[in-house]
Amino acid sequence: MVEETLAEKGVKRNAARFERADADRVSGRSFAQRKGTVCPPWPEEARLSAFLPSATLPVLILALLCLALFASGCSLRSTPQAVDHGPKVPGMAISKTALTTVGTPYSYGGSTPAKGFDCSGLVAWAYERHGVKVPRTAKEQSILGSSVSKSALQPGDLVVFQISSGLHTGIYTGKGRFVHSPSTGKRVRVDDMNSKYWRGKFVAGRRHARIY
Repeated sequence: MVEETLAEKGVKRNAARFERADADRVSGRSFAQRKGTVCPPWPEEARLSAFLPSATLPVLILALLCLALFASGCSLRSTPQAVDHGPKVPGMAISKTALTTVGTPYSYGGSTPAKGFDCSGLVAWAYERHGVKVPRTAKEQSILGSSVSKSALQPGDLVVFQISSGLHTGIYTGKGRFVHSPSTGKRVRVDDMNSKYWRGKFVAGRRHARIY
């Protein structure tokens, strides 16, 4: 009789355990939570407020929002070249202005008739006499405005050459000729683009948006 009583108690205990397990599974509680040894999950706001003063939370949230906006701006923002929206200028006028400097000595870094010119300095000076701003270096000038084929060049267009020392720029004057400041020890002069020396060195023609 004692053995039967113990067996019955064991069956009842097991049945009770299964019932509790089923109840926990339905409610989503763990055994430890039911016994009170584990705290229930905290809401996100409660977690933050427990470790940060209440006055800090708005500042932190604002900082995170600003950081997110800045990051998205950096990934989407482009940096196009500034567009010159001034009045149109005849290319022939720029060409004639550049021709007035013929005979001026070459000077590295020079950009005035008084101090002399390097190649890009002459281009920048001639354009600026007519209120048209262009970059100062030959590399930047070589990508200025729109591309123009050699056969479509007009007076006032930029002409770009690749020489041993790097890129070289000048101003087209018409009939296959251009004005430029060649190199140290030489003077501003007009050369034929189809000459033996220059023919194979031409790489690009460029037209400023304000030139016609």
